[in-house]
Amino acid sequence: MKLLVQKFGGTSVRDRESRSRAITHVKKALHEGYKVVVTVSAMGRKGNPYATDTILSLVNYPDTLISEREQDLLMSCGETISSIVFTHELLNEGISTVSLTGAQAGFLTNDDFTRAKIIRMNPARIYKELESHDVVVVAGFQGQTDKGETTTIGRGGSDTSAAALGAALSAEFIDIFTDVEGIMTADPRVVTSARALNVITYNEICNLAYQGAKVIHPRAVEIAMYAKVPLRVRSTYSDLPGTLVTGIKEPPAGKDISDRVVTGIAHMMGLTQIKVLSKEDPSKLQSDVFKSMAAANISVDFINISPSGVIYTINHIYTKKAVSILEGLGYEPEIKEKCAKVSTVGAGIAGFPGVTAKIVQSLTDSGIQILQSADSHTTIWVLIKEEDLVQAVNSLHESFQLNVETVKGERTS
Repeated sequence: MKLLVQKFGGTSVRDRESRSRAITHVKKALHEGYKVVVTVSAMGRKGNPYATDTILSLVNYPDTLISEREQDLLMSCGETISSIVFTHELLNEGISTVSLTGAQAGFLTNDDFTRAKIIRMNPARIYKELESHDVVVVAGFQGQTDKGETTTIGRGGSDTSAAALGAALSAEFIDIFTDVEGIMTADPRVVTSARALNVITYNEICNLAYQGAKVIHPRAVEIAMYAKVPLRVRSTYSDLPGTLVTGIKEPPAGKDISDRVVTGIAHMMGLTQIKVLSKEDPSKLQSDVFKSMAAANISVDFINISPSGVIYTINHIYTKKAVSILEGLGYEPEIKEKCAKVSTVGAGIAGFPGVTAKIVQSLTDSGIQILQSADSHTTIWVLIKEEDLVQAVNSLHESFQLNVETVKGERTS
C-alpha cells in the first residue's frame, strides 16, 4: 500500500474556496495511486469563528480561570470541527473518506496538558479504515492519555501530528501544505525579494523554525528526520513541488554545502527583555529568577548570565506576571517591551570567519541598535527593537545576497 500523509494548515482550510484547492491535492495523490492520510488544523486564524485563538478567547485566555486540562478539551474542538467539515467536502466529491480524532488515530500522549508529548503511536485503526476508504482525515494537534484524558500537543501541533503519522505509517512523503511556495529565505511578508529553496536539510529548517519561521514546526522536522521520512513543504494554492526537506544534501559539482554560508533569516516578534541585577549575591539571584519563572510556567529565551545579574526574554503576554513575581522576590527588574529577535541561520556559519562582523555592520549601517546577541554553530541571534524589524531583516537578507541563487537547483530571484 502506497501511503502519503498530507497536512493542511489553518489558512488552507479556512473557507470553502481554500478547502476546494486542498482537495485538488488529495485527488492528485489518489490519481497517483496513493492512499492518503490527511491531517488538518483548526479553520483559519484569530477572528475566524473556529480558529484556536478565537475559541480560547471565549474563556478570556490567557487570563482564564479554567485549568490546562479544560483548556485542552476546549482547544481540541477546532481541529475536530475542521476534520468533519473536510471529510464532508471530500464525500461530496465522491471520495471514500472517514474522519478520526487524534485519540482514534492512535496518538497516546503524556498528561502535560497544552504541550503534551507523543509517547506512542498505534496506527492500527488507520490501517483498518484504509482497507475500505481511500482517505482518512485525522484531527491534528490532539491526542489522549492512557487514562482517556484529551490532550493537545502545543502550537504547531498539526505539523507534529502529520510527522508522527508519516513516521508510524512509513509514508513515502509527508506533505505540509501552507500559504507560501515552500521554505523561504525570509518571511515574504517582510522581505519582498525572499525566494523559495528547492532543497534544505533537516537541521537547517529546524533552526529556522525554532527561531520564528512559521512555515513548519521544528518538532515535526525532528520526528521526520529520525524516521528518515522526506518532508515536502508546499503551497496549497500552487502545483509547484515546493521545498524538499531531507537529510544529506547532494552538493553541486565542485561545491560543498558550506559554500552557502547563510540559508535564511528568521524573526520572532512580541518579546519582552527582562534585566535583573544584584549587587549582593548574584548566584542567589540567578537561582531565584529562573526557578520562579519555571514555577510560573513562563518559558525564557535568549539568556545571558553574568556576575552582575541576568538578562533574558519572554513572550510579551507574560510580562505583567513575570514582573509581579520578580518584585515579590524583592528584585527591581528592568523591562524593555516590544522587542524582536532576528536570527541568521546557515549550515555554513560554523568556522566561517566574518559572519558576525557582517551582521553587526549591516545593522549599524541601517542605524539599528543591537540590544543583545548570542550564537551557536549554525545560528547568530540579535535582539532589536520591534520597530526596526522590517529594516533589519531586509538589510541582512540583502547583505548575505539571499535573493540570488547560490546553490545549483534553487530558484533564482
